Formats: sequence, C-alpha cells, structure tokens
Amino acid sequence: MAKKGNKIAALDTDYTKKKYAEFQKQQRQLVFRRRRLAVILLGALFIFSIIGVQIFRDMQRLDKLAELKVEATTEMKEVKADVTQLKADVSLLKDDDYVAKLARSKFFYSKEGEQVYPVLESNTSSSTEGTNQSTSSTTAK
Repeated sequence: MAKKGNKIAALDTDYTKKKYAEFQKQQRQLVFRRRRLAVILLGALFIFSIIGVQIFRDMQRLDKLAELKVEATTEMKEVKADVTQLKADVSLLKDDDYVAKLARSKFFYSKEGEQVYPVLESNTSSSTEGTNQSTSSTTAK
C-alpha cells in the first residue's frame, strides 16, 4: 500500500497571510478569555469556600451557645428556687419564738428551770438495718 501524503498546501499570498494572522489573534484572545474566566472562577470558588467554612464554624458556635443557654436557664431556675427558700428561712429567723424553738431542738438549750431529757426512738420501718435509733429531746418544767 502506498502512503497517502498531505495533498493540501497553503497559499502563500498576502490575503492568506492576513487571514492566518487574524485567526491566530482570535485564538490567542480566546485562550486569554478562557484563562481569565478560569482565574475568576477559581477566585470565586476560593472566596465561597472561605465563606462556607466561616458559616459552618458559626453554626457550630451557635449550637454550643444554645446548649450553654439551656444550662444557664436551668441553673437560674435552681438559683431562684434557692433564693426563695433562703428568703423564707430569713423571715422565719426574724421570729423570736422560732429561733428559740430551733435552739432548743438542735443545741439542747433550755429555759431557766427547764430540764432536757434525751429520748432514744427506734424506727421499725427500716427492716434492712436492724434497729435504727435517733435522739430527740423532751423538756419538762
């Protein structure tokens, strides 16, 4: 078999040279536009990726803050309950009769001429501990 050769030849005229130069210029402009578009797209992709990472981090931070808010509100409710209980205790401590009763029961204080007798009480409700004894006081005048 005979090898087929290239039978097309370029004309070497001023018109063909001019058209060939215009074609090469168009090709260079096309390559330049494609490269410029690629650079713009890469820049936009980079910017969007940075923004996406920041949004993701902000969402995680928001979730943590929401958890902290829930914990803080539950703690605040507990503290408010404690404050109301302490206010009630303070109002009771302003009463002299309550303070005297409290001092007698906790510290075995007595009035003048009064005698304090400790009495052992046994609890029969506790079956696992055998005999459970506690001390209480009775006063007699």
